[in-house]
Amino acid sequence: MSAAKNDLILVLNCGSSSIKFALYDAAVQPLARAPWWGGKVEGITGAHPQWSENGHAPQPLALDTQAPYHAALEHIRACVRAFVAQHCAGRGIGVIAHRVVHGGSKYLAPVRMDAAVLADLRSYIPLAPLHQPFALEAIAVLLASRPELPQVAVFDTAFHHTLPEVEKMLPLPYSAWERGVRRYGFHGLSYEYMSLALAERHGAAARGRTIVAHLGSGASLCAMQDLRSVATTMGFSALDGLMMGTRCGALDPGALLYLMEIEKRTLEEVGHMLYHECGLLGLSGVSADPRELLPLEAGNARVQAALALYVRRIVREIGALCAVLGGLDMLVFTAGIGEHNDTLRARVCDGLGFLGVAIDAEANAHHAPCISSAASRVRVAVEPTNEEWVAAWHAARLLQGARAAQTL
Repeated sequence: MSAAKNDLILVLNCGSSSIKFALYDAAVQPLARAPWWGGKVEGITGAHPQWSENGHAPQPLALDTQAPYHAALEHIRACVRAFVAQHCAGRGIGVIAHRVVHGGSKYLAPVRMDAAVLADLRSYIPLAPLHQPFALEAIAVLLASRPELPQVAVFDTAFHHTLPEVEKMLPLPYSAWERGVRRYGFHGLSYEYMSLALAERHGAAARGRTIVAHLGSGASLCAMQDLRSVATTMGFSALDGLMMGTRCGALDPGALLYLMEIEKRTLEEVGHMLYHECGLLGLSGVSADPRELLPLEAGNARVQAALALYVRRIVREIGALCAVLGGLDMLVFTAGIGEHNDTLRARVCDGLGFLGVAIDAEANAHHAPCISSAASRVRVAVEPTNEEWVAAWHAARLLQGARAAQTL
């Protein structure tokens, strides 16, 4: 097969218990926002893993219990090979793009993967233990089995390189700053997509004082000026900022000292708690998913408290970012909860009435692109995110650049 025919892009988004994938056709320019084909393996480490692909209901998937993550990756590779052979005769994958959560202060742009870069990125695993190891495992497997196939890492932290130094610094001894202990910010692929999509849909209105609320199982806010990151709620790790599904968000470090010094919790116990036992799940005792919590709210005081704190933390952090921006022109909701949960959007907006935020109930119920009312002083939008497309877009640019270099 000639190199000119290797114009497909495979995107892998690897988490701790799931692998999402998407296949894009780089021969079609501009690159289509929707993938040609895609899907995911979910529940990899659980008792009932599932496989799903676009347009089909999830199906049970048997995985090797000794190495379930590796087995899930191999299943995806086999399915991609079969799909390409059946639907893309004479063509092949030219590059694989990986969402990698942490690039530290060194990787501010997508990078071609090799053994040296892989080793470097492994040093960031302690900063993103829920995601970094799994993306790097997939990269390592593919480097070993297909060393000739280009792989590109696209970083969630990179979008926030525009943060001013005052936003990056932590009030620790200066030697910590020199060692790289600083605020990095996350969900950068989502926010980068927002910077493109909001300009397309809202034009100049999006270039003012904009706050994007990425609300999913992980959650954060990003304050943008001229669609560039100037402040964000996640900091050194993906634990900071908003209360999330199972993560705590911003927390008094004295509480952690108490748990370890007085209650004698180990470092491992506290770490597991902060990532897996806090947030909506920890407070409600029922679920990390608002879709499951909202129907139970009326009869369960803990569920009521969990949802009330979840909304309060979002409102509080939006207020803080408004202070940084000097006001607010546009508020945007994205990601799973932000895009689909009209009840929580309404509660957040009710808490922002002092800013002049007012929404149209019917538009909100239908998840319209603009849900603010005519009386609102702030434009309120709902915009689906598309992290996989951003990764594919960067990979396509690298692929085109490599081909251009070969023809010089």
